[in-house]
Amino acid sequence: MKLGSLKSGGRDGILVVVSHDLRTAVAVPEIASTLQAALDDWEACRPALASVYQLLNEGCMPGAFGLDPQALGPPLPRAYQWLDASAYLSHVARVRRARGANLPPHATTDPLMYQGGSDGFLGPYDPIVAESQDWGIDFEAEVAVITDDVPMGVDPAEAGGHIVLLILVNDVSLRHLIPPELAKGFGFLHGKPASALSPVAVTPDELGAAWDGSRVHLPLRVQVNGVFFGAPEAGQDMTFDFPALIAHAARTRHLGAGTLIGSGTVSNADASRGFCCIAEKRAQELIETGAAATPYLRFGDRVRIEMLDAEGRSIFGAIDQEVQPYHRGRGSR
Repeated sequence: MKLGSLKSGGRDGILVVVSHDLRTAVAVPEIASTLQAALDDWEACRPALASVYQLLNEGCMPGAFGLDPQALGPPLPRAYQWLDASAYLSHVARVRRARGANLPPHATTDPLMYQGGSDGFLGPYDPIVAESQDWGIDFEAEVAVITDDVPMGVDPAEAGGHIVLLILVNDVSLRHLIPPELAKGFGFLHGKPASALSPVAVTPDELGAAWDGSRVHLPLRVQVNGVFFGAPEAGQDMTFDFPALIAHAARTRHLGAGTLIGSGTVSNADASRGFCCIAEKRAQELIETGAAATPYLRFGDRVRIEMLDAEGRSIFGAIDQEVQPYHRGRGSR
């Protein structure tokens, strides 16, 4: 099934079940008012939501309405936890090679992961705002999973059973602010503003054969200003699969229902498939020519991130954002 949140519901949205073709939706207050409420009681809510989804797709669900995509905010407007990994070592290796560095010895055994801000995600059509174009505004197209309650120390073999939904993410990065932050030895803050989520989150069965229980085997498509930027295969070159990432995140803590865990920038060793972030394309240009020619995003630029099924139909809907200047005292949402 496919689940979204209407912006009109305030900070936590109004949970809606969305049809397979993303054209119709229905609110389900008798089941759960928000997606977080559904996740908090997932085993009880899931069958009821699935029944609504079936009726909606059959065209016989009372209260269904035509869905305006612009009415959707992020499916989880705010989450208790957002953990983002860097599971594609082709991305890590390419970026490090461009600056003359090798992969660290533990790169293939110990995932990179950071804890990001989750108090307010951007909707799929909300602008990316920044005070300055000189901050190195970049996108990072990712796949993420949403979990139910995960026990501390969960085994990777069992961790996949805690994946209840999948979603697309634009993990916005401000590249020129990141190096001085990391040089402090304490991690990201200013360099990682609010991330954007796709219009809907989907249960794994929506992916059919493209979901093997641990990876999504479909290209993640990115356009900048309507021009192809990349379509790396998300299931290929993913060194750490989602169960491994969940187990890593839960090594010393329980994970609450509604935790998002991101794959990091989707990347393939084959550069001909393009890229899911500007930084990696610039790294490839440095490797090949000695100079990075692709600029970071400027005000007025537009980024589109989408995943299509084997028949060319959008699975999650598209993240489609324009970069805009931020004026203090006037937020983006």
